[in-house]
Amino acid sequence: MTDIRYATSLEGIGPDALRGGFWVGWPTPPTPERHLELLRGSEAVVLAIDDATGAVVGFVTAVGDGVLSAYVPFLEVLPAWQARGIGTELVRRILAELEPRYMVDLVCDEDLVPFYARLDFRPYRAMIRRDRTAIMTAAGRFGRDDVPHDPRSKEPR
Repeated sequence: MTDIRYATSLEGIGPDALRGGFWVGWPTPPTPERHLELLRGSEAVVLAIDDATGAVVGFVTAVGDGVLSAYVPFLEVLPAWQARGIGTELVRRILAELEPRYMVDLVCDEDLVPFYARLDFRPYRAMIRRDRTAIMTAAGRFGRDDVPHDPRSKEPR
């Protein structure tokens, strides 16, 4: 069995370490390069790394105000590495990184509620908005002049 190392730094992590097959079920998954961008843009990140290969096998991110609130947008563990306690350990570690916060929120599918309930999260109401086009990389996405299209604009793309 391979040893897992947990890290809160992205030092030494490049897109190749993220090519394992994250984003299962996503209609348009982020590229490894985009994945690395979102890790870099997070207030806090915890990675689960396969010590034998250096590949990232799981990660969790948090964004927040640095004072009272944080949101956990992503927890992913590669399918081959699931059911080994990695997801639980990632959540425990990100919560430790965020202490003390008045609130740490996340949104999850109904089938994941029991998992998060074991980690002291409680069901609550949430409102969400999704722009699936934002997942794609900037290169080649925007067409003319590589400028993002403002969804509020009445001009055609």
